[in-house]
Amino acid sequence: MKRQHEMPFGAQPTERGGARVRLWAPAATDVVLVRSGDGPDQGSFPMAALQGGWFELELPRAQARTDYAFRIDDGLVVPDPASRSNSDDVHGPSTFVDPRNFEWTDGAWRGRPWHEAVIYELHVGCFTAEGTFESAIARLDALVALGITAIELMPVAAFAGRHGWGYDGVLPFAPKAAYGSPDHFKRLVCAAHQRGLMVLLDVVYNHFGPDGNYLNAYAPGFFNPDVSTPWGAAINLDGEGSRVVRDFFIHNALYWIEEFHLDGLRIDAVHAMHDTGTPHFIDELIAAVRAGPGRERHVHLVLENDLNDAARLSRDETGGPLLADAQWNDDVHHAVHVMTTGETDGYYIDYAAEPVRLFGRALAEGFAFQGDPSSYRDGELRGTPSTHLPPLAFVNALQTHDQVGNRAFGERIATLAAAAERSDALRALLACVLLAPSPPMLFMGEEWAAGTPFLYFCDHQGELAQAVTRGRRSEFGRFAGFNDPSARDAIPDPNAQSTFARSQLDWQERERAPHAEWLALYSDLLRRRHAHLIPWLQGARSGVMTLPAPCTLRITWPLGSGHRWHLLAQLASHESPAGLATELPGALVYRSHPVTARLPPWSVQIAIEAP
Repeated sequence: MKRQHEMPFGAQPTERGGARVRLWAPAATDVVLVRSGDGPDQGSFPMAALQGGWFELELPRAQARTDYAFRIDDGLVVPDPASRSNSDDVHGPSTFVDPRNFEWTDGAWRGRPWHEAVIYELHVGCFTAEGTFESAIARLDALVALGITAIELMPVAAFAGRHGWGYDGVLPFAPKAAYGSPDHFKRLVCAAHQRGLMVLLDVVYNHFGPDGNYLNAYAPGFFNPDVSTPWGAAINLDGEGSRVVRDFFIHNALYWIEEFHLDGLRIDAVHAMHDTGTPHFIDELIAAVRAGPGRERHVHLVLENDLNDAARLSRDETGGPLLADAQWNDDVHHAVHVMTTGETDGYYIDYAAEPVRLFGRALAEGFAFQGDPSSYRDGELRGTPSTHLPPLAFVNALQTHDQVGNRAFGERIATLAAAAERSDALRALLACVLLAPSPPMLFMGEEWAAGTPFLYFCDHQGELAQAVTRGRRSEFGRFAGFNDPSARDAIPDPNAQSTFARSQLDWQERERAPHAEWLALYSDLLRRRHAHLIPWLQGARSGVMTLPAPCTLRITWPLGSGHRWHLLAQLASHESPAGLATELPGALVYRSHPVTARLPPWSVQIAIEAP
């Protein structure tokens, strides 16, 4: 089986063995295609100027693995911004790829429905010692045994340097060469599908990275200089020339889903997309996916939105998503973090006073902040109502790459909980999250409480490297623990090779205490989720939360076919008042403690009630 996504950008193979090459360069006068390598068709080939700033060239022959680049106005030589492969980093030439040369083996795969999602977020470079697509295949069976049904890859689009998180990509269509070739990525997808695993990819459509982005030289219309983001100039989604820019990213989404047969995307920081037009860019992108590959198989779209905006999570009369399938729910993480670590710095201050209530509201209703004032934001109202949405509209996690990696020393939540002598709290809250109806997401290594940190790392050079290191350390200056400059200097240098190396998982830990015990707990909880909860998740609705006592949480969710899911938890270091340890209605699914007259500290019990 062959798969190819047709697009108006880059080098598209033709039926006659050649390629049609197109570049949008409205600021250029002349563009020349430069071909290199050992083939017979090397040299410089002027491209024809077309209307609208386009340049085009028809190549009669385009051998796979032939390098090419564009020379702009007889000066700057740049790679193809729609390159399918850039083996010599992002400053070197692009490589012609004919996707029809890959033979797919997963023709029967139609994906999995969203209610079956149990997600595992991973960074390809840190997931294994080798840090490649190919080496990741050997670990897929362990994820299946754990109970995972979807892997979510942090961005793999090509970025500058040997290693990085991937959010500074500059060639959105080219898999990072350090991870392997496009075919290696496709083999990982085939292997995952063979095991029943969905593959989701994190994509970034709100900015380009600071190194290796040449678009300003010949297509400044890609950017809106009047709007800035935390990462630089905003993408031009609503100004002059924005039609081409929007198409570039919409085709990118379709490219990953169609040409790489992915099962969906996680779209980064939609709150940082400036678009005053109608439809909004993200709505147009989602509509294109739904009208394209989404008509033939399960394709899932997950958003990150710091505003707690539920507008794109609405459902139709059957419960299916009108736009996005789900959105990351940071409220769950933040409340868990406060209860397991005691930290209340930064945005955690919003959860310090009532962590149990806010945690329960987030589990039951979606967002904890649904138009409520935020102390961290100086009283600004945050969020929109979410009680009308089903639990399937929210992805809950105890940790993500953001929440671990943006700490100064990259500590994982199990490490922090152990230091605070609150591991019992973490176990109880873990049971609540993994056995709540919302799809749970694990961050790689979480299942065995990995002792390795996940640090912020990159590989910049010269002044940019120095600026990133200084910026990384100075941003922690507002925290009390880093007031002293010597404390900030101890923060690992993001550009050091050792910072990246320390962030790679040690899979041998899984077999040693206490990691093996954590792995057994995660496996047991996910086994119960698959056996008792997932069969009834279609049709699940928002839950009803009560607090029978200040730290005692009770939630009931209506599930499909008339079932009801009950959770009762004592989320404190003291036992519950008398009279609260009554049996839940229905069949017991999980109990973390023996039956007693009161609920013990940090205890959880869950039951399912049949109609």
